[in-house]
Amino acid sequence: MSTGGLQRSVILSACLLLRAVVTGFSGDGRAIWSKTPNSSPVNESQLFLYDTFPKNFFWGVGTGAFQVEGNWKADGRGPSIWDPFTQTHLKDVNGVNGSSDSYIFLEKDLSALDFIGVSFYQFSISWPRLFPDGIAAVANAKGLQYYNTLLDALIMYHSEPVLRLIWTDLPFISISKYEGHKKESFFSLFWAHAWFCRNRFGSQVKTSILIHQDGLVSMHIRNTGIGKQGIKENCHARKTVVQDVAKAHSKVWHNYNINFRPHQKGWLSITLGSHWIEPNRPENTMDVLKCQQSMVSVLGWFANPIHGDGDYPELMRKQLLSILPLFSEAEKNEVRGTADFFASPLGPTISSPRTPWLKWDKIVSLRTESFCNRTRIEGAAKRVSICTRSWFHNTLPPNISDFSLSRSLSLSLSLCAAIRFDEIRVFGYTAWSLLDGFEWQDGYTTRRGLFYVDFNSKQKERKPKSSAHYYKQIIRENGFALKESTSDVRGEFPCDFSWGVTESVLKPELVASSPQFTDPHLYVWNVTGNRLLHQVEGVKLKTRPGQCTDFVSIKRQVEMLARMKVTSYRFALDWPSVLPTGNVSTVNRQALRYYRCVVSEGLKLNIAPMVTLYYPTHAHLGLPTPLLQSGGWLNPSTAQAFQDYAGLCFQELGDLVKLWITINEPNRLSDIYNRTSNDTYRAAHHLLIAHALAWHLYDRQYRPAQRGSVSLSLHADWAEPANPYADSHWRAAERFLQFEIAWFAEPLFKTGDYPVAMREHIAFKNRQGLSRSALPRFTEEERRLVRGAADFYALNHFTTRFVMHARQNGSHYDADRDVQFLQDITCLSSPTRLAVLPWGERKVLSWIRRNYGDLDVYVTASGIDDPALEKDELRQYYLEKYVQEARQAYLVDKVKIKGYYAFKLTEEKLKPRFGFFTSDLKAKSSVQFYNKLISNGGFPSENNSPRCSQTQRNTECTVCLFLVQKKPLIFFGCCFFSTLVLLLSITFFHKRKRRKFWKAKNLQHIPLKKGHKKVLS
Repeated sequence: MSTGGLQRSVILSACLLLRAVVTGFSGDGRAIWSKTPNSSPVNESQLFLYDTFPKNFFWGVGTGAFQVEGNWKADGRGPSIWDPFTQTHLKDVNGVNGSSDSYIFLEKDLSALDFIGVSFYQFSISWPRLFPDGIAAVANAKGLQYYNTLLDALIMYHSEPVLRLIWTDLPFISISKYEGHKKESFFSLFWAHAWFCRNRFGSQVKTSILIHQDGLVSMHIRNTGIGKQGIKENCHARKTVVQDVAKAHSKVWHNYNINFRPHQKGWLSITLGSHWIEPNRPENTMDVLKCQQSMVSVLGWFANPIHGDGDYPELMRKQLLSILPLFSEAEKNEVRGTADFFASPLGPTISSPRTPWLKWDKIVSLRTESFCNRTRIEGAAKRVSICTRSWFHNTLPPNISDFSLSRSLSLSLSLCAAIRFDEIRVFGYTAWSLLDGFEWQDGYTTRRGLFYVDFNSKQKERKPKSSAHYYKQIIRENGFALKESTSDVRGEFPCDFSWGVTESVLKPELVASSPQFTDPHLYVWNVTGNRLLHQVEGVKLKTRPGQCTDFVSIKRQVEMLARMKVTSYRFALDWPSVLPTGNVSTVNRQALRYYRCVVSEGLKLNIAPMVTLYYPTHAHLGLPTPLLQSGGWLNPSTAQAFQDYAGLCFQELGDLVKLWITINEPNRLSDIYNRTSNDTYRAAHHLLIAHALAWHLYDRQYRPAQRGSVSLSLHADWAEPANPYADSHWRAAERFLQFEIAWFAEPLFKTGDYPVAMREHIAFKNRQGLSRSALPRFTEEERRLVRGAADFYALNHFTTRFVMHARQNGSHYDADRDVQFLQDITCLSSPTRLAVLPWGERKVLSWIRRNYGDLDVYVTASGIDDPALEKDELRQYYLEKYVQEARQAYLVDKVKIKGYYAFKLTEEKLKPRFGFFTSDLKAKSSVQFYNKLISNGGFPSENNSPRCSQTQRNTECTVCLFLVQKKPLIFFGCCFFSTLVLLLSITFFHKRKRRKFWKAKNLQHIPLKKGHKKVLS
């Protein structure tokens, strides 16, 4: 695993350990690993929280005495357990005797602290510097003077000192004499050492750590025999040591509580080292149980006796009954509650231990919030201090840029979410370490400091790395300022704004899918037999002409578009379907008729088309076979073939289409033409010429009558420097934009030639012997042809990329850019790792306006893959935030945005789920959400209704949708109603006639008066 990846992995373990303390006590925290199946991917409690910490939050930094003090033989200092180790095992390490020399360069350390602006400085006392033989009798005067000076200076700099009494730097003489932690005599020395420090420094030091991570250290030491003490013992001895350490700590705590706390009013604790572990399968009970067992056996081993009930966790007592020493009732009472706050350095996160190769240092992920919750379980809801946080960098560029350390600060400081959502009482954070120094078995090859130190120099100057600048900013802002643009500027897009949806290539139906009105044959249905239709020979029926709705795919598209309520629909033609041979001599008229039907049926719903002529993808180049066989875009004749194809489309569809995209994302064909960089640049050159030829053809021959607009669509993700404090990263970000966007935009919208920055960088690499790339040269005729050959700027924007400078060797397009992409796991991202960073869209829109002027701009594709089949909340969140940023660019930055097209209408099987509709055409909840955005025209003010009334258009669309969907039923209903009316009319007429008949017949039987004659009818 790379260093950067390893650091970012270590990040979310801090909060996962603080969370375990919430659910219960004495270690049952299995609920921490439970995953809610229907939890929202954009739940703010699951995201990195951009917020501030509590008002009086303590920000600190720490160091270790042996790592930074140096001068191990100076001024009467005795040997520590690490001195013989370095001489024996690290003979090839330079500067062991020097280190950062904090002992003689204290003022430089204080300046570094002042630069960052920390609230406190956590440092350790070198026991052998204070008492060379470990016996707290008469203190070494020089050592005592050094620590007094340090404490006085910290108070003067308004930095509170936090003192660690023991952290690996034990006196070698005492260790040799008493064999480490085994003997009571050694713990008596520790008690005396602690008493002296609290008595001498207690008036200045209010917070102390008695033992720092000694439990985890002792476990590894005595198990392997290659650690600090170098003592190897059996398993029972290791368990005994842990108990002895706990009792020694409790004895010192009680002594302080009785003799010093009443007048010093300080705080004492012990730092408990731990990892965090994640189940590979959160839904699997056994995996979760193994994680629980792991946390109980590491963190609970020390935490339960001290912060819990005074005894080892019940799970450990059951499993290790034969080797685990027992606490007496008196010892339980003595150990229990002997810490004033819960202190822990966040350790690595590992996955559920189901594989034999998994080691302690196998870092997989980091969940700080859950770590925080675990501390609540073990610490009985005490206040929590995250004492140290270790990151490292093996190498360092000349400009002292340590991106991985900076990003690790962000990740581990996701503690803010634990404080806000889980109400964990985290009161302090210590970044590790102030300086580069000695890193145990690694010597000086690993650097963990916020400040760079040249160990081979005499003055050991402290130079702030980018992580120091970043941490300084965090402290100044007391957290993390929201990166997104403010959303309080409300407003609408203009009434003629194009609210659209994008679809990729539409494959035409060459035969109507609904032949019931176009088939002239008569059929007999064999109802009682095989129930099949049998054609009646020799009988021909009169048919109606074919209609667009005979194509089932078009009917379905129209239904979906009507439900979307969009005002524009962008789709792509399939060049090989229209011209199978690539030549206009062979035209597939059926394909053109199909595309014309798509356009005309959309226009009936007032949905304007935006038609893309050529839509290549990574998997399918999209060229007719003869053109592909002749070299594709490496052959200049393909540009002429494209012009002919474009002319045919303009001629056949131009009376209905007003917006044309000639080529979609030509700047991404580098993924296909990647044999050499020169292939990439030559193909791109021919694509530019092809577009320009098509544009001039339309401008000259079709624009006067059709009055449309033509452009091409560029992929335009924003590039953000991975490390904002490194100039090289800023240059890399701008270089990425030049190679990615300006590569095509500069010739079209500005100079008629490729960007100067692009040419100069490639030339520089050629001079360095790192590349043989060469950009093609435009002739004067080609310059005139290309320059200005676009009516608007069309871009596809999906995400923001974090980039850094990375020098690369080789003649390939990617190598020519000299950039490396990094993934920031604090960002919300999709299954395909697309980061959701809405502010990047506004930045790229402003960059376009700044570089290419006041152009009409269409965002022709913007979307995210969301795995949900129905409630796609990630897509809704994406739409809301990205449309907000587009609105900000329009209202505040004055970018002339004319349309926004969401990507895409339907998803494809076995591919990332970008669609508003599933592959079987079921609508997702984002359809309704997008409807609301369109109806409001953006984000109108709360007290104002939308300026552009959509009521009439929506009513029309609703009626149209009903008519389209229910046409067969409506036809049947009309026939039924007509038949019913006819039958009723006949019945009524018949009854009336019969009534007249019977009336006349009855008149014949009426007797006549005298003199009248009977008249027969």
